[in-house]
Amino acid sequence: MTYAIQAEGLAKRFKETQALAGVDLAARTGTVLGMLGPNGAGKTTAVRIFATLLRPDGGRAMVAGHDVVREAGLVRSVVGLTGQYAAVDENLTGTENLLMIGRLLGMPRREARARSAELLDRFQLSDAAGRATKTYSGGMRRRLDLAASLVGRPQILFLDEPTTGLDPYSRGELWDMLRGLVAEGMTALLTTQYLNEADQLADEIVVIDKGRVIANGTPDDLKSQVGGQVLQLRPVTAADLVTAHALVAEAAGSQTRIEGEVITAPVNDPALMPAVVRRLDQAGIALRELTLRRSSLDEVFLALTGHRAEPEKAEEAAPDEGEFERVGSAS
Repeated sequence: MTYAIQAEGLAKRFKETQALAGVDLAARTGTVLGMLGPNGAGKTTAVRIFATLLRPDGGRAMVAGHDVVREAGLVRSVVGLTGQYAAVDENLTGTENLLMIGRLLGMPRREARARSAELLDRFQLSDAAGRATKTYSGGMRRRLDLAASLVGRPQILFLDEPTTGLDPYSRGELWDMLRGLVAEGMTALLTTQYLNEADQLADEIVVIDKGRVIANGTPDDLKSQVGGQVLQLRPVTAADLVTAHALVAEAAGSQTRIEGEVITAPVNDPALMPAVVRRLDQAGIALRELTLRRSSLDEVFLALTGHRAEPEKAEEAAPDEGEFERVGSAS
């Protein structure tokens, strides 16, 4: 099997913080690998190492068959990077931003201009190509940032929280663009705070916590690991919520939770649902809603890490001066 990205025992420490503590992962060529984890789990550190922006303290990382330490230049020639925040120059136009990237990559001016026009058209930015980027909406800036990461025609794309702060419509647009790139053979490593984003886009997922991989597999595999289905119910009377929760927890276990006016519980036994209905009926608690549905990645994340996903914050200190140079084909 061909892997575009591989890590074996990857380790990195920042002073007293062990950001990565022996991470193993692999992304198959032409797929999306989703990387999930709590704030500070080490996701951004891993991306920086793969992109040659940071040197690992231990273990090994390979990108497109090249070692990120010994063959950093070769790695940079085949990767693109889109970070958590748009890195375009707000005072330049869309065309000028992409043209600048092309020229920095050593493209002749005519080739850089042609590539810029091609990408602006692909990302539906042609009409705004001559406007200063500071006049763009958030979604347009993110599309331009993604376009900038593709100027050098990378084989592998690192996407670190690419849709942070976008509205649902703009996020959906970016999803469609990523699907198109992967359909053409590109490989992507995606970190995201939106679990439905990973569910929609990732072929496989690794969950990292405290610098270690604690679970991996397809989205369906992970859902099955923590209970493939969820019982969801809502009492008619809000005053019955606490009592109903206690009765459901007796049957379903400690992972039973109250979310607003809804009680949820993982289902690992087909007999759970009728047992819960009998208990509530005996207690005289009427239900407005009673459903059995598949687990979500949010519930997988909760079961694995002990809390729900939260918006990403800075994970660790900036790399020391003297670390690797900026990625050649990255934005």
